[in-house]
Amino acid sequence: MKRFKLLIKLMRGNRLLYFGSIIFVGLATLLSLVSPLIMRFTLDNVIYGKSMELPAFLDRIVVGLGGIDGLRRNLWICGLALLAITIVNGVFQFVKGRWSAAASESIAKQLRDDLYDHIQRLPYDSHVKAETGDLIQRCTSDVETVRRFLSVQLVELGRAIIMLVAAIFIMIKIDKQMTLASVLVVPIIFTFAFVFFIKVQKAFLKADESEGRLSNILQENLTGVRVVRAFGRQVYEDEKFDRQNIEYRDLVNKLIRLLAMYWSLSDGLALFQIALVVVLGVYRASSGQITFGDMNVFVSYVSMLLWPIRQMGRILTDMGKTLVSVGRIQEILERPVESQDEDSVEAPINGDIVFENVDFEYEKGKPILKNLSFRVKQGQTVAILGPTGSGKSSLVHLLQRLYDYTAGSITIGGVELKKIDKKWLRRQVGLVLQEPFLYSKTIKENIRIARPSASDEEVYQASRIASVHDVISEFEKGYDTPVGEKGVTLSGGQKQRVAIARTIINDCSILIFDDSLSAVDTETDAAIRRELNKRSKEISTFIISHRVTTLAEADLILVLDEGRLIQSGSHQDLSQQPGLYQRIWSIQNSMEEEGAEDEALAL
Repeated sequence: MKRFKLLIKLMRGNRLLYFGSIIFVGLATLLSLVSPLIMRFTLDNVIYGKSMELPAFLDRIVVGLGGIDGLRRNLWICGLALLAITIVNGVFQFVKGRWSAAASESIAKQLRDDLYDHIQRLPYDSHVKAETGDLIQRCTSDVETVRRFLSVQLVELGRAIIMLVAAIFIMIKIDKQMTLASVLVVPIIFTFAFVFFIKVQKAFLKADESEGRLSNILQENLTGVRVVRAFGRQVYEDEKFDRQNIEYRDLVNKLIRLLAMYWSLSDGLALFQIALVVVLGVYRASSGQITFGDMNVFVSYVSMLLWPIRQMGRILTDMGKTLVSVGRIQEILERPVESQDEDSVEAPINGDIVFENVDFEYEKGKPILKNLSFRVKQGQTVAILGPTGSGKSSLVHLLQRLYDYTAGSITIGGVELKKIDKKWLRRQVGLVLQEPFLYSKTIKENIRIARPSASDEEVYQASRIASVHDVISEFEKGYDTPVGEKGVTLSGGQKQRVAIARTIINDCSILIFDDSLSAVDTETDAAIRRELNKRSKEISTFIISHRVTTLAEADLILVLDEGRLIQSGSHQDLSQQPGLYQRIWSIQNSMEEEGAEDEALAL
């Protein structure tokens, strides 16, 4: 029922177009029923001279055309009437098709807009857990299924109902026994179509979900093509794709077999019904119980009637597919969007940053950060060190409120973080990830994404701070160089520095480098940090790194292990204290000394 409500809601704003389409398809259907009646009149009245009572307005038209004798001498008039009805019928069908197409396209556009807008506002955690290929399939293939049903089958449903009611009414007026014979299999086809609808809906759901998994494998493989090539995993990926492709093929074949069974059996029933009407009509016409004109009406009507009724199976099939697609779309639209606190404020992002007894967990009962407490003075550079899984990235993600802490308190300038508006906060807290994402645009456009109004000089200055200006200037097209999808035309270090420039240009109050200097060499790393230090002393900087030379220049170093703060202090303090930092410092220092000795020997 919820799915039907969503369909009705989607039609809001386009109901007049659908109403008009149904009116025109109704008029076209009624006109198609008139043609056999004209043939009946021509055969029985005009050619064979049998008397027939006509409605008053038709009788006046016949008299105006010279009566029955005049029509007999000018049979072309009857043919012209059939031609005129056919032309008008075609015009009505054209208008119907145009209006229903316009309405369905408008609905599909609105649905895609709603989906995209809703996905944009989902919590960060939803995107982390989502399968991109499946999301894409829901936003494209499932929306197309809904559009196709609303464009064609919904109006055809109205046509079938109008055809059934009007044809039976006319046939009863002519002969009740022939009417009964003409609709004998209609209830059987209806019942068969309903049972088929239930079965095909389940089969389509399985096939649609399998297609989503197939799309996800394809998307992952294309995105990670470098990893596949680097590790020689082509054969493995081929086999994985092949297994999923076989599953999808088998499910689609099952769906096709169901469709084939329905169409073949319904075809058989429809042909049996037509044969029955033809045989019975010939018998009764030859015995004088009905006229040949009557027989022509019944044969024409049963042919016109059965195919729309048989089409009910297709309508119900597509309705089943549509309801499945609507359900999959509804699953996305019903996911709660990221909450916005009503009492949130756009507080100045300055002052000391204080973590006090902070706990955080992604899943209940599995803590990531435990009782974390420290203070960062405004303008300080904070370095964070720890083994994989110690909670380094989780800590800095809390500062952007990509996640909210589960216990404790985080304040910036004395204002509780949860009281600060999320959009405002994220504009003030710049985050450079370890794996930067660049859009398929020019370098200049990528840097300006954070602040589209930035001048060229501001773009150049941000690039100088990120130590990438000289590199970009050497490109043939300079800042107008396209970077390709995900920045594929740039090296890892170049992408990283462009991403740093993109963050710097936004004039953030807090900068976070989530292991994002790892792709650049030590010399470039030092150059970037020197330029950052020249900027305003009010900017607080967080750097996650395993490179001790980077950590050593920080004002405060935090050492995490299993979500706990096990050490904190300056490089001078921690290098003298037994612990994780001292061990890493000793290892990296000895490696650098060995490297220097090897270089000296080589000289």
